[in-house]
Amino acid sequence: MRGKKAWCRYTVLVAALLGCSQAMSSVVITGTRVVYPADKKEVTVKINNEGSSPVLVQSWVDHGDPASTPSNSSAPFVISPPVSRVDPGKGQSLRMMFTGAPLAGDKESVLWLNVLEIPAKGSTSEDQNVLQMAFRSRIKIFYRPANLPGTPEAAIEAVQWKVVAQPGGTYALQAFNPTAFHASQGDLKLIVGSQNFFSEPGMIAPGETHLFALPDLKSMPAAGAEVEYSGINDYGALVPVRKPVTP
Repeated sequence: MRGKKAWCRYTVLVAALLGCSQAMSSVVITGTRVVYPADKKEVTVKINNEGSSPVLVQSWVDHGDPASTPSNSSAPFVISPPVSRVDPGKGQSLRMMFTGAPLAGDKESVLWLNVLEIPAKGSTSEDQNVLQMAFRSRIKIFYRPANLPGTPEAAIEAVQWKVVAQPGGTYALQAFNPTAFHASQGDLKLIVGSQNFFSEPGMIAPGETHLFALPDLKSMPAAGAEVEYSGINDYGALVPVRKPVTP
């Protein structure tokens, strides 16, 4: 009897894992980022339910903590409606409003929009045996004060790059962002002659320096090395950039 119970528990676990592997989020956020100009009273974000069942959606903003919840987040934004039902094939507009709490006035600030999708609970006995999962999507919000110097488009190419030695005999691309806007990259690599050395892309905050590891680079490159990356603009489109690294 003990062995039979253990086998039953094992079978349920395997079934649950199979259900997890086939599960997919139904709610899709329109766009990959939100730009919130400081002179706007509100910004609207559209979500769509591309699944076949109704879902409950809860939305909130956080300062960058993935473990945040609507009850503990202190971000100065409110979402209306904070909770809504979205039927299959339908959409919902989320109104995002800034509450006026202090944020930097001389550079962009980054926060995160959370959209939590909770599937409707089934009513039949068959539905009761199906593993139901909640999915959360997070995209960046760029709060942009008025009258910042320069433009976000120019910031993509304004980043200054050089190769620096690291402890342990490793090397990295050092990027400095001299602008008031965040600079985000897609693909990122160092080109030395006919060789390409790839690195993980990321985001460089205004006025900050960021290091991007080059695990395959074994020596300091000679003059003429270049950096190539795909900058990401306000619409989520990739802008190809290739420029020399600073000696």
